[in-house]
Amino acid sequence: MRAALLEMRCLRREFPAGDGAVTVLKDINLRIDAGEMVAIVGASGSGKSSLMNILGCLDRATSGSYCIAGRDVSALAPDALAALRRESFGFIFQRYHLLADLSAQGNVALPAVYAGMATADRQARAQALLKRLGLADRMQHRPAQLSGGQQQRVSIARALMNGGTVILADEPTGALDKASGQEVMRILQELHAEGHTVILVTHDMGVAAHAERIIELSDGEVVADRQLRPAQPGRSVKAIADQPGSSRLQAWSLRLFEAMHMAMRALAAHRLRSFLTMLGIIIGIAAVVFVVALGRGAQDQVLAQIDSLGTSTLEIYPGRDFGDSKAASVNTLVAGDVQALAAQTYVDSASPSLSVPVTALYRELSASAQINGVGAEHLRVLGLRLAAGRFFNEGEVERNAQVTVIDQRAARALFPYQPSPLGATVLLGSMPAEVIGVLAPETNSFAGPTPNFLVPYTAVYARLGGKHHLDSIRLRIADTVPLEAAQQAVTALLTARHGSQDFFIFNADQIRQAVSRTGQVLTLLISSIAAIALLVGGVGVMNIMLVSVTERTREIGVRMAIGARQSDILQQFLIEAMLVCLVGGLLGIGLALGLGALVSLLNAQWQLSFSTTAIVGAVASASLIGVGFGFLPARAAARLDPVQALARD
Repeated sequence: MRAALLEMRCLRREFPAGDGAVTVLKDINLRIDAGEMVAIVGASGSGKSSLMNILGCLDRATSGSYCIAGRDVSALAPDALAALRRESFGFIFQRYHLLADLSAQGNVALPAVYAGMATADRQARAQALLKRLGLADRMQHRPAQLSGGQQQRVSIARALMNGGTVILADEPTGALDKASGQEVMRILQELHAEGHTVILVTHDMGVAAHAERIIELSDGEVVADRQLRPAQPGRSVKAIADQPGSSRLQAWSLRLFEAMHMAMRALAAHRLRSFLTMLGIIIGIAAVVFVVALGRGAQDQVLAQIDSLGTSTLEIYPGRDFGDSKAASVNTLVAGDVQALAAQTYVDSASPSLSVPVTALYRELSASAQINGVGAEHLRVLGLRLAAGRFFNEGEVERNAQVTVIDQRAARALFPYQPSPLGATVLLGSMPAEVIGVLAPETNSFAGPTPNFLVPYTAVYARLGGKHHLDSIRLRIADTVPLEAAQQAVTALLTARHGSQDFFIFNADQIRQAVSRTGQVLTLLISSIAAIALLVGGVGVMNIMLVSVTERTREIGVRMAIGARQSDILQQFLIEAMLVCLVGGLLGIGLALGLGALVSLLNAQWQLSFSTTAIVGAVASASLIGVGFGFLPARAAARLDPVQALARD
């Protein structure tokens, strides 16, 4: 004897109720052959719907066996049951269960998405089915624009999309007027004549009379199984999903693409809620990107000032380190050291430095100032520039010339009303000096607030007297020489000249490293604070997605009934969460860039440096937040029970 298409043996279904259980199906023994048209009838509460749910693999039996074409499906995993629903069953529901945001064609084509059918093929098949059912002019209408009879015909077309070997119709005429109900029954009889196995679940004996066989339930038991007329099975109907088609990779990519499309449609259907969900992400991403740009801009400004001093410079001081109390008694740094160092191949230029505080006078104006005795290469060593005039040369250094180059503070203090101080003679302590040059404004950023006068160091020796040793020596190292190697060579040379290491060397790169470290720490600290907004935004995404799952429970049930895997549901809701966060992240980046442009426009002194790394990191963070905070709602959606989901209002 040929195996039955559907066969149940001693099947029971129980539901927990308090401390006990309620039995809704009791030892059901049932056989349905391919091509039959069967009606399952009974009063409300007789177990009809529970039996249909188990027949359609929407629910599981508590005990007993259920075989489809000889295969016991009682213990199959959820995705295996989804495959059976996708490949073997087509559902026609009393309330249609069409997705409101899809057109008639989109609803019909949906089962083929989960079957991996190519886009062009499924659209062509959906159109053909709708034309066959008289809906050629309603393909792009949404369910709300269709009558009840038209919606039920769309539901029938959806049931046939993947072949519909077995058509399960639950009260197919219950929500229709008489004429529409008759039309639906005519279509079901045509499908039966074509070879589809049709199972009607109804309480209406008039509807049941269209079947060849009536199975009557009462209190969960089969009380009658009547054959009204001989079964007339038609030709065999094969599931579309079983036919040769796309490869597994192509099918997966198609499902992924459709999941993205459906996710975007779902977000577009609730624009305001989606935007409010994004708001936390937008603020968090904008804060992170803007703060990092602000920190980088400030750091770049400081580093630019350091660079103006010369990125490859060494400064040699007496003593062991800054703050050495014995440094003032070390008198071994002398002009001869400068000459010896300047002769080395790794030294680009060298300049001595000798500072003396003085009172500077010009006519009736005076200022507390600082004389810096330096060499002719001082500008090159520190990378300084002149705004006007010239710098003194070697000849003027050798003959102790009484000339000076002033900075902008000195110019403002002594020459506030003169267009140019060049040629003026100022009295520096007891030494008169002619102003021959003025430093550019941005080239002396680290000199402090005191007006500075650069004069030949020999003039300080000769004219101001006192000490004949140097406060420091400044070297510019050749670009081709590593700074550390040059520092070691300078240390060796001066140690040999002095007989001991009574000096220490400081390089500009140490300042750069310190500023960089400080900037990184501050940026990290502020970014961490801004990241809290991202965390709050992520929690908001999770909450809204949980609400969305609750609101769309019936939709999830419909998708599962037509064959969606748990991974398909998980994927769709994860994509929705990721899209919320990703779009929010992009809007946040746009907001940060806009704020940066506004700040630059309003305050030219503030510089913002937007980092590609920070922007890419922000987008990646948004995506990770979507995955991380969207996983829980997505998993909750994927684990819903199809029967309970379909029953949710």
